[in-house]
Amino acid sequence: MSTSSPAAFVTVRGRSLEYQRIASGGHSPTLVFLHEGLGSITQWRDFPERIAAATGRSAVVYARYGHGRSDVLQQAHGVDFMHREALESLPDFLHALGIERPILIGHSDGASIALIYAGSGHPLSGLVAMAPHVFVEDISVEGITAAKAAFEATDLPQKLARHHRDPEKTFYGWNDVWLSPAFRRWNIESFLPAIKCPLLAIQGRGDEYGSMAQVDAIARQAGGAVEVLKLEQCGHSPQKDQPQAVSAAIVAFVKRCTQGR
Repeated sequence: MSTSSPAAFVTVRGRSLEYQRIASGGHSPTLVFLHEGLGSITQWRDFPERIAAATGRSAVVYARYGHGRSDVLQQAHGVDFMHREALESLPDFLHALGIERPILIGHSDGASIALIYAGSGHPLSGLVAMAPHVFVEDISVEGITAAKAAFEATDLPQKLARHHRDPEKTFYGWNDVWLSPAFRRWNIESFLPAIKCPLLAIQGRGDEYGSMAQVDAIARQAGGAVEVLKLEQCGHSPQKDQPQAVSAAIVAFVKRCTQGR
């Protein structure tokens, strides 16, 4: 059984970041959840608690700068925003919380950040990448263009307001970067060969933001052991579309990564 602490805040690089600890036996390594491009702590729902309870590992969930109840985005993100998250903010966040050699569980942009972090030499016990991006595809741009139309014509702003302090800044901070012409050249495949930790890549066949080419590239180029789970009837959020299959795969993966610990 897992127990979630109230949300707390830590200052990282001069910005206040919201985070939450989930206690589930206190065993290391800690599971650290990295949310999607429009994500926050609350948008994970009970997924982190369920994984923590099933694995007997403690977990941490946090909201990146510009998300959730973390500091509101003050200026536009650059094309390198995921690199800066992986190479600057995430290492400082983990250090501030005293977390060493975690298992990162990332979704979408969060998965890409986890891959950059792992591929830059930081020690990990394991990495789960759900619906990751390692390069930009036409389907990615089409999906994000559709998201912009939905934000401007539906109740999506009101829905996001339940989870973010400033939903408009959160949305456009993500959307504008992905739709910028310069971002079409964004590519993190050069980080993959240096990833030596165990890696589980999960992709839905109905993902509206990316194809199987993403996880195939990871499997082909990563420097360590890679498991790939390809799911039918699954879109961009495997943990929501196929919760049982995803939870079972992650729990088994974490247990393999932590045998004897």
